[in-house]
Amino acid sequence: MEKEILICLVTKNKDKLAAAQLAFEGTNIVLKESNLDYPEIQAENSIDIAKFTALQASKDENLLSIREDHSLFINCLGGFPGPYTNYFDKNMSVDKLLEIIGDAKDRIGYFEIAAVLAYPDGKSYEYTYRVPIKISDVCKGNRGNWDKVLMLLESDTTFAETSSESRRAVWNKNFLKIKEILNK
Repeated sequence: MEKEILICLVTKNKDKLAAAQLAFEGTNIVLKESNLDYPEIQAENSIDIAKFTALQASKDENLLSIREDHSLFINCLGGFPGPYTNYFDKNMSVDKLLEIIGDAKDRIGYFEIAAVLAYPDGKSYEYTYRVPIKISDVCKGNRGNWDKVLMLLESDTTFAETSSESRRAVWNKNFLKIKEILNK
């Protein structure tokens, strides 16, 4: 039997944990949730945010660590909110977001999904990809805030109308890349 690879996953987001568990299913990779609370630094991109925390957690826990960060870039808003997505989703209503977007023709954007696998010695691997999205002109669904208007580009339903399980394969690509590195 292969030796287990214990990894500290730094997140309080149940959906990120489930996406990682799906990616690592059937492998010798075992996830440990961190009990430590790490501040989310402000940076210009998701990879810097993820790398800072992954390296710190790896050092603190003396384990391989993974941190993933998502940023939303909306074309008609010049890329706003970018790496400040979490803050604005918590502090700006979906109605205000729709008011700001107004009748913009370009309601397209993307999520930048960044993940860092960090080693206690400071070595790290970085992964990013983009998930194209569009923004509905009306709120649909009952969960979340901005989830009521965010949709995958090829979908007609908002995140609030669908289960997070139905999109898990969209969000776990970085974890699959990490699995490839660890199983070499």
